[in-house]
Amino acid sequence: MTRRELSVDCAGLARPTTLSIHGSMMIHARGLKHTFWSGRGKEKKPVQAVDGVDLDVAEGEVVAFLGPNGAGKTTTLRILTTLLKPTEGTASVAGFDVATQAVQVRRSIGYCSQVGSTFSGAYAGDEVVDHGMLYGLSRRDAVATGQELFDRLQLDGLWRRMPKHMSGGQKRRLDIVMALIHSPRLVFLDEPTTGLDPQARANLWQHIGDLRARQGATVFLTTHYLDEADVLADRLLVIDRGRIVAADTSDNLKAAVAGDLVDLEVSDRTELAVARDKLATISDEVEIVDRHVRGRVARAGKAVPGLLRDLEAGGVSLDSIEVVRPTLDDVFLTLTGRSLRDAEAATEKPATEGGR
Repeated sequence: MTRRELSVDCAGLARPTTLSIHGSMMIHARGLKHTFWSGRGKEKKPVQAVDGVDLDVAEGEVVAFLGPNGAGKTTTLRILTTLLKPTEGTASVAGFDVATQAVQVRRSIGYCSQVGSTFSGAYAGDEVVDHGMLYGLSRRDAVATGQELFDRLQLDGLWRRMPKHMSGGQKRRLDIVMALIHSPRLVFLDEPTTGLDPQARANLWQHIGDLRARQGATVFLTTHYLDEADVLADRLLVIDRGRIVAADTSDNLKAAVAGDLVDLEVSDRTELAVARDKLATISDEVEIVDRHVRGRVARAGKAVPGLLRDLEAGGVSLDSIEVVRPTLDDVFLTLTGRSLRDAEAATEKPATEGGR
């Protein structure tokens, strides 16, 4: 089902005025499972794309959903947006059950798909107005809201331009306008900056960050860009092999990765053993590479001053010292045994799922 089909299926339904949200949660899922079947005939085998996912997203949160291709990320997103029914488990989105109240869910969310859904040969403004009217807005309200969003997302002057004549960044901002035209309280953004140049990505980050500040929206973001998740999200959800393996803030996840990397470069190789012993007092695993002594140290910012005093007392002279905080790729490596980049390159997409 395309986003236009999703919208058409919602047409004519009165917009909900109150939401019975589970606690203060905009998304509440328990035990979500979905099984695809791969192969034909006797060779047909089940593929457990989503395997018991539990997740909660609070109202007003910006959450990034991370995982390699094949981890179940897009399958979970499709379930939450009612484009796919779960094999098992339950989920409520914006206070409505995804299985039994799909239309109400669709009326309550905005969805920006990875590939977009604007017609390249239509005027951008006409597409936005038509989309708003599918959600029950009057033409007058759709025009007013659409033009306000065009101005806010720096698309002013492009109302009468076709998407095929827009830059990649402009088209992605137009996709977000389409997702926001009916003022949803929850917005799903699926890989919103894929294929954009660094300047266009940074520009779009600003607009995504404004969704909560200006509109009070909850944002559920899928991305393969770890820096994007780091900048935009209040909290990260990491999925691997169909299961949520971590759910916390970026800082907390990084802090759990055995600490910061402390790299000491000694002036004289004869001092390596002393430097190793001193670093070993605050690090469980220390290695020596050339004239460098390295080890992971929890909260290195607090531990390093004492280490430097110990090194000086031990007669160790340093040419340099570097403290490197863990990255989100380090987090992923610790959680799954693979870096996210390596997992992306190695994973093949099951043909039956169309690239989950």
